[in-house]
Formats: sequence, structure tokens, C-alpha cells
Amino acid sequence: MSNLPIQEIKERLDIVEVIGSYIKLQKTGQNYRALCPFHSEKKPSFFVSPARQIWKCFGCNAGGDIFKFVMMIEGVEFGDALRILARRAGVELKPYKPELKTKRSRMYEICELSCQFFEKQLKESSVGKRAKEYLLKRGVTEESIKKWRLGYAPNTWQGLSDFLVGKGYKRGEVVEAGLAIESEKSQMPYDRFRGRIIFPIFDLNSQVIGFAGRVFEKTKNEEEIAKYINIPNTLLYDKSRVLYGLNFAKMKIREKDACILTEGYMDVILAHQAGFENTVAASGTALTPYQLKILKRYTSNLLTAFDMDVAGDMATKRGIDLAQKEDFNVRVITMPKGSDPADVIVQNPKTWANLINKAKEIMNFYFESALSAFDKESPEGKREIAKLLLPKIKVISNKILQSHWIQKLAEALKVSQEAIVEELKKIAPKSEEISPESQVSPPAPKTRKEILEEKVVSLIFNSPQCLNYLEKEDLEVFSPQIKTILTCFKKEMPTNSQEIDKLIKKLENESEEMKNLLLTLSLRAEIEKEPEPEKEIRICLKSLKEIATQNTLSQLSKEIQIAEAAGDEKKVKNLIQKFNRLAKILTDFQKNAKNKI
Repeated sequence: MSNLPIQEIKERLDIVEVIGSYIKLQKTGQNYRALCPFHSEKKPSFFVSPARQIWKCFGCNAGGDIFKFVMMIEGVEFGDALRILARRAGVELKPYKPELKTKRSRMYEICELSCQFFEKQLKESSVGKRAKEYLLKRGVTEESIKKWRLGYAPNTWQGLSDFLVGKGYKRGEVVEAGLAIESEKSQMPYDRFRGRIIFPIFDLNSQVIGFAGRVFEKTKNEEEIAKYINIPNTLLYDKSRVLYGLNFAKMKIREKDACILTEGYMDVILAHQAGFENTVAASGTALTPYQLKILKRYTSNLLTAFDMDVAGDMATKRGIDLAQKEDFNVRVITMPKGSDPADVIVQNPKTWANLINKAKEIMNFYFESALSAFDKESPEGKREIAKLLLPKIKVISNKILQSHWIQKLAEALKVSQEAIVEELKKIAPKSEEISPESQVSPPAPKTRKEILEEKVVSLIFNSPQCLNYLEKEDLEVFSPQIKTILTCFKKEMPTNSQEIDKLIKKLENESEEMKNLLLTLSLRAEIEKEPEPEKEIRICLKSLKEIATQNTLSQLSKEIQIAEAAGDEKKVKNLIQKFNRLAKILTDFQKNAKNKI
């Protein structure tokens, strides 16, 4: 592991830029903060320090360098995070034994080689050239074909599979990558994509992880008649977690603080081509909690550009309901009948811009649709309108907004708000999937003792005079690493920030673990400034002594039980005396403690 260019990658990449490509960072003093992507929170507790090149969430306790962040956010092992960041930094990793490659690495290689194969077929084969002409006629430019790496799958049974086998991969691996299908009728797996225009699907780092194919030349196999087909879920690709085009759109989404959601690959490509680069598609699935969690990193504003008929119980609408529950602001782009975004953009991009500007807030859209579909004056009409709109009002998590729409519906139907509220109570909440957390679980929350210890250190980092309140015997209540730090500080007695920094540098050389701890503690000290540090350190020390005493009492209690079981009366008596003495000390602590942390 020592020969890996880890330091070179760290030197070439800025942690703010790397993390900022995944989540929305806000500058605060010398650091940056954000809502933590690894646990649900309303108030930002996730911090990035450009000076230290580390990140830390003081809410869930996760933290580390760029490698740890990529591992957690992408849900990958260190080797894959190394490859992702090396590619980003332009650092070439030295070849190593093929047998040591991870399964995931081989899947990436298969996808990349397959993409190159499809690209070459589109460019050089006779049918591929006709497929390219079709794309150009649809309005896709040469530049977009190259940018989105569009390709063509030849109308042969094992064209791609044979190519990959020739490159040293097994047919079983091609099946695992979703590019070939095993069949009882056939002795060998056959290619999934045949006679189709290919749309590669990328991860956030623009690496190919999957493919979709649009029919161009129909095969003799009558089963394969779908206009579009996708690869199934694989080790790399999970359609519920991928948004097509997000690799190219993420920065524009953040810049414009809005994301345009479409249904098709062509919609996304033509939208980007026309300058609407904050556009993505949901890869042939309704919006999922995973996709919404990813989008939340960049914006809370969504504009939908697909069929949103309020009367239809579509999967698309269920995804939008979930977005509302997650506090997204949703607006609807009303499409001309029978058109999709790609059609509108090709005809006139200005028309598309106008439609975006006229997008309606989702509840206004629902109200207009429902009120125009039924007679709001008749009892039956009132009932049908309420049937459509009450479930939509139910999913609004913000009670003020919900109250606003209850009032609106009551006014529209000329009924009392109380009647609407009563009907609303009858609607059972839908059991939607809860928004997921990262695949990699963050560390367990810190204990109260750990929090108090770290607070003592950060107080001393900010206010060296606090060392005067730290007695030699107090050091015994701290864990070994913190005790080492405090012992060093107590010995040197620094009086200003320069002397503090010098001591931190000296201690950092002890071990990598100590260095990481000090980086985190100094970041915490920078973020947390206490107005009364002397008062705070006294409270912390008192609480730490209490915890140490409680732990000793707990241990004594166990020893008394063991001595009683062994029938050692003398030992029991001595232990009980010791227990009572400590219990009195603890009681005195608690009586004197007027403040708690």
C-alpha cells in the first residue's frame, strides 16, 4: 500500500472542490459547512477545513480525508476510492497483478471497453453510420454524440461478448455486467443489446456504469420489441440510485439552485445541448428516495417535465409526493399535448425557456387540474375534487403550508375549513420508503465522556489560560490519547496561539492516529468559540470526575458480587467501605454541581 500515490493525489486535489462536487458547501470563516450527507439533520454540523484538508461531522461523528469521504458517499472500498480520485487528479496508477483487481474494478473495465466498442460501431460500421444519421436528424450534434459517448450495438448475437472475451474477460463476467443474457435455449450467453442505439449511463465521476439501448434495427426475436431497454441492476448500476446526466448537470444545478427532471435520455441530451444544463432524467424509473437524497445535495428546487395528470395514480406522481415530503419545492412545466421536451427544444429552444419560466407550483397545478376536471358547484363535483386534492395536501410536511392549502380548498368548494380538516384525518398516510442513508454506516456517536474530553482540549486550544484550572490529578480521568495531549500542554504551558500551534505540530509526529485526532480537535476549536471558557472548563472537569467515579462504583459493585459468591466476607466488607466512601464523594459532586452540560 505504501507505493500507492496517495500523497500525490491529496496534493493535486483540493478537498473543498472534491466534496463540493457532491454536496452544497457554504463558506463560514476559514472553513465550509453543509448538511451532513450521512445522517438526517436540519442544522449543518458537517464542516470542511481547507487548511487541514479534512472533513468532520460533529453530529454523527463521521470524518476523515478525501478518500474516506469518497468511500462513504459512493459506498465503495478504499481501492475504488483510490481509482476514482486518481482519475480525477490525473494520476496514473501503476499496473498490478490482474488477480489482485477487485471485482468492481473489472466491472468498470468491462463497461468502459463496451462503451468504446459501441462508439466505434456507431462511427465505422455501415448500419452504425445510418444510426448516427438518425441521431443527427433528431437534432443531436456531433459534439453531443461525443460528449454523451453515444454508440451502436451491432445486430449480432455475440459481437460484444466475443470482443470482451478477446480482451481477457470471462463470459460470466459479461453477464454479471448486465451486457449479456444467459438462456436455456442457447449454449452461450448472448448480447443484451443488438441493433440498438446505445446510451451509456455514468456515475457522478463520469465513469460508465451501465447502458440503455433504443431500438434501431428490429431483430427477429419477437420478445425484444421494447423501444428502450436498460441493463438490469449490477454491482455498479442500480437504476433506483442513478439520475441520467447528473455527472454533467450537478454543478449547473447548484449554480442555478434548481433541477429540471425529464423522462428520457434524448430529453436530457438535447436540453444540455440547448444550454439547459441543469437537466437530468430518472433512468426509466419513478423518483426514488435514493435519487431524492442525491438531488438534495445540490438543490431543494425541482421542475418536472413529464405527464402530471392529477387524476392518474402514476408511479411518477408517487415520486413527486415523496419529494414534497422531503421538503422539495416542486414546480410543473406544462407540456404541449403530445410533445416531450426533446420535441419542443428541437423546434425552438426559446419555447422551452418560456415553458420553464411559466412552470406552476405543484399545488397550484393540482388545484387547477382538479377544479377544471369537475364541477365545483355540485355535491358530486366537490366530492371528486376533494378526493383528488386531499391526498396531495396530506403529504405536505410543513404545517403552515398545509394550513394554507386547506384554506384554499375550503374557499374553492365553499365549505368550512373544519370540514376539510375532518376529511383529511380520514386519509391514511401512505407507507412510503424512508429516505435512505449512505451505504457505509458512519461511526457510532461519541460517548458523553469523549465529548467532554474533546471540549476540554478545544477550550485549551482557544484559551490557553484554561490550563490553570487543570490539576495534575485531573489528568487521570482522561483517556490515554487526550491525557498525552494535556500532559504535554501542562508541561509547556503555552500562552498564545503560536505556541499552541507549535505544540500541536510536535504531537502530530507521534502517530497518524494522533495527527488525525489533533486535526479534528483544532477544527472543532476553530468552529466552537466559548464566551466564558474558564467557567466551561470547570464544568467539564467536574462532569468528567463524576463519570470516572460512577465507572469506579460500577466496577466495585461487580467485585462485591464476585466476593459474595466466593464467600470472602473480609473482602466484601473492605469493598463495601470503599464503595460507600466513593458514593459519598459522588453525592457531594452532584450537590455542588449547579450547571450541567
